Amino acid sequence: MQKNDAKVINAWCLYDWANSAYNLVVLSTLFPAYYLNVTQGPAKNGLVELLPGWTVLNTVLYSYTLSGAFLLAAALSPLLAGIADYGDKRKLFMQGFTWLGALTCAGLFFFQGPNILYGTVMFGLATFGYTGALVFYYSFLPVIAHKDQFNAVSARGYAYGYVGSVLFLVAVIALMIKPVQYGFSSANQVQRFAFAGVGIWWVLFAHFSFKHLPTQPWQHPERGHWLTKGYAELRKVWKQLGHLPEVRRYLAAFLGYSIGVQTIMFLAATYAKAELGLTDEYLVLTILIIQLVAIPGAWTLAKLAQARGNHAVVRAVLVAWICVCVLAYVVTDKYQFFGLAAVVGFMMGGIQSLSRSTYALLIPRDTKDTASYFSFYDVMEKLSIVLGTALFGLVSQLSGDMRNGIMLLTVFFAVGLFLFNRVNIGEHRPSVHRLRSSRRGGK
Repeated sequence: MQKNDAKVINAWCLYDWANSAYNLVVLSTLFPAYYLNVTQGPAKNGLVELLPGWTVLNTVLYSYTLSGAFLLAAALSPLLAGIADYGDKRKLFMQGFTWLGALTCAGLFFFQGPNILYGTVMFGLATFGYTGALVFYYSFLPVIAHKDQFNAVSARGYAYGYVGSVLFLVAVIALMIKPVQYGFSSANQVQRFAFAGVGIWWVLFAHFSFKHLPTQPWQHPERGHWLTKGYAELRKVWKQLGHLPEVRRYLAAFLGYSIGVQTIMFLAATYAKAELGLTDEYLVLTILIIQLVAIPGAWTLAKLAQARGNHAVVRAVLVAWICVCVLAYVVTDKYQFFGLAAVVGFMMGGIQSLSRSTYALLIPRDTKDTASYFSFYDVMEKLSIVLGTALFGLVSQLSGDMRNGIMLLTVFFAVGLFLFNRVNIGEHRPSVHRLRSSRRGGK
């Protein structure tokens, strides 16, 4: 397949437009508040009976569901990626996870509170589908673009996602402000229709991506069952990582600073509400600020990386993240927080985009196992979400102050920066052929 094909690259970027609506509208904005509101119970104490005799706080149940979905995806994605690489099923698995996520997201329309088990399972499966598809989506980047285009293509994908998800969210907010005027009985009903709408949006735009993304990026000459060979592909990439110290260092650095990035992304609104007393309207405004500023942020940092190199720009951004955490610890009013949110948004798009393209620069240049390689990256990202949110909550609970959780994130950014400084992003990536020769030579 010819790389840098404009139609294929646009199709790849359009998938970010398709699935980012779930991340922003459902996962980050509407569903957390909706879930807590409809599961308060008659006593308004947040206790729900998930199963007969099993009562749990709705906040705890929500957290466990979110963590469980990401942990399951983290556990399965390396194996699935190995299967996809061997059997030329990269796009097939991406389609499968997309349909799982979109259908169960749309199924949240029927979740109204009393059917708590149904709503919890649907949300867990939708999140699993969303995060499971990402490893296969990411793995297409080195398949469709040349090395010198990684930063630009990755940034364009994030920009598509930010624009599409913000447009959807703004439309939902407009309906929620005056629901009766638009034929809805309440804001809750608008949210239920939004869940169904996100599922439809996801599948609809993903269809255009699947139409143009390559079906068979490469062919294996070996014979064998794709399931057992999937394990073999995973083992092969794991052995190759043993000869790729820069990739190992980068994954460790990425885990460190991604804990900070992902935790801030998921808990910024909660922090603002608990510590600064922001109302729901201001929280939505904060999320919009972050999303809108992230678009020029992704483009600007990609351009800087093109001129100055990925290493210099990522290092500078990590220093800026440390400063943001220190400032977040001392902010006292909503206007200061809005300014900080703008800075966070600018760096959020850039650091995610550059992290993805930097990893693509480090993996062997002639590898065909892109899904398997990106599965390890994907695992680090998912583990950072689980570890970050859990540790942030634990420190906040033990100390009684969420600001101490913010300072913990400063430590993770510092560790990530220290480890990233040891990564050498050279001009020439190693080749798979050289790795095989090295192993045969006993080196």
